[in-house]
Order: sequence, then structure tokens, then C-alpha cells
Amino acid sequence: MTPPATPSDPAALTAPAADLWQPVLTRAVIALVFGAVTVFWASPSASEMGWAGGLYLLATGVILIRGIGKFGLAAKQPAGKVMAAAGAVLTGAGVAVAFLGSELVFGVLAALGVGLLGAAELYLGVLYRGRSVLARDWLASGVIGLGTAVALPFFISLGAHALLGVAGGGAIISGVLWILAALTLRHDARSVSVRP
Repeated sequence: MTPPATPSDPAALTAPAADLWQPVLTRAVIALVFGAVTVFWASPSASEMGWAGGLYLLATGVILIRGIGKFGLAAKQPAGKVMAAAGAVLTGAGVAVAFLGSELVFGVLAALGVGLLGAAELYLGVLYRGRSVLARDWLASGVIGLGTAVALPFFISLGAHALLGVAGGGAIISGVLWILAALTLRHDARSVSVRP
């Protein structure tokens, strides 16, 4: 049995919100919509790639920052700061990618943002293994994010369609993961509220 977390414990975890499924589902929908756009977009320009990818990164970053409290992370504790930093970098990368719209910028900045988020999620998954309902999902999403980040720079020379394909592939895989997590969380929250 794990001893209870003390206030000075850097890995202190508050109870996740009953509506935790909402930001998780929102993140999943954002990823799946972006993934669907990339699958069916035959020949995007560099500018269009920048806007599509930038909006995806921006929206995901904002959802992560806004969901810190619902995830059970204390914003002033190291784990909350790690998630906030990853969300902020992802948001900044999204803005830069949207306005600078080139293959090189997309390949480098999207890889940086997604890679940092992947590393943060791996850290949180390991830190909260067995203590958070999101720990396994963070681990899997972290691996997906790091894999996408490693692959992106190798596709810069192949153009916008290839870059969107790699980013969209990672988004679809993580979107499916997060939608399953959200539906499970919603079911579990409903089961707890129905019990007499």
C-alpha cells in the first residue's frame, strides 16, 4: 500500500474531478478532427498545413492547461507545473506554426511541442502509476507523442502532405486512446453517482 501523500510531497495528487471525462473527451475530439482533416486533405499548401497544425496544437495546449485541476494535479506542485509547461509550449508552438506556415517550422516546432508533451505525459504516468486513473493513458500517450515527435523531422523534405500525415497519424492514435479513456471515466463517474 502506498502511504498517503503529504502536502510537501512533490507528487501529491488531489482527487480528480467527477467531470474529468470532459477535458479528456474534448482533447480526443480535437485530435480526431485534426486526424480526419489530414487523412482527407489531398494537397495542402504549406500555409494551410501551418494553420491546420497550428490550430490543433493550440487547442490541445489550451485544453491541457485548463484541465490541470480536473486531472487531480495541484497547479503549484511540480507535476502541475510540468503539465502547465508542456501545455504552454504546445500552445506557443501552435501559434508559431500557424503564423509562420512552412515545412521546416512545422517539422521542428510541432516536433518540439509534441515531444515535450510526450515527455511530460511519460513523467506523469510513471510518477502517478497506480495512483491516478490517467496514469496508464499518460504513459501510452507519451509514447505516441514521442514517436510522432521523433518521426516529424524526417518528413520535412517530403512536404506539407507528408508532415500532416505523420502528425495526423499520431493524432488519430492518441485521439482513439483518449476517447476510450473519456468514455471509461464517464461510465465510472455515472456508476458512482447512481450507487445508493
